[in-house]
Amino acid sequence: MATYKVGYFVGSLSSTSINRELSKALIRLAPDDLEFTEIPIGNLPLYNRDFDTAYPPEAVELKEAIHRSQALLFVTPEYNRSIPGALKNAIDWASRPWGQNAFDHIPAAVIGASIGQIGTALAQQSLRGVLSFCNARQMTAPEAYIQYTPELFPGDGAVTDPGTASFLSAYMSEFREHIMRVLTVLPREAGVPAA
Repeated sequence: MATYKVGYFVGSLSSTSINRELSKALIRLAPDDLEFTEIPIGNLPLYNRDFDTAYPPEAVELKEAIHRSQALLFVTPEYNRSIPGALKNAIDWASRPWGQNAFDHIPAAVIGASIGQIGTALAQQSLRGVLSFCNARQMTAPEAYIQYTPELFPGDGAVTDPGTASFLSAYMSEFREHIMRVLTVLPREAGVPAA
């Protein structure tokens, strides 16, 4: 059985991020043949096209981490009805300079948690628009807008509600199938930049 290398982004920089907790639960519930590596975004300077001819080391590492991945999982909070600035900044770095877009054809999925009832729905729609422009091959269903409570996610990737755990497990299984389908049509060797 093949192992798929999945890079994941946590959109929040907070040390107490509820989306980081969600990412732990997703990894715990994922199929065994998905291998996860977090792609950090907190150390990136603000994107500036003046650097397109000489990327700073942090941005070079970001792009290399994406190239080492065969798929990407975005776990994002919602800030002011959109995605966090740090996540958008990372996407800007990774998609530039023009013609060197690290997201081209990569299988991707979007999910997020908030304490509100709409569970990052608007942030996810905003992120999907950006990823569409970047030509990522997004999983469009199932959608997953998670309402977070400390009782539901007590820590270390645990999920106390069986229905929520079952849903998240099914989401990750569908993500695995999406990765397999996309890579069958658009092979992506980990570590090799997309053409």
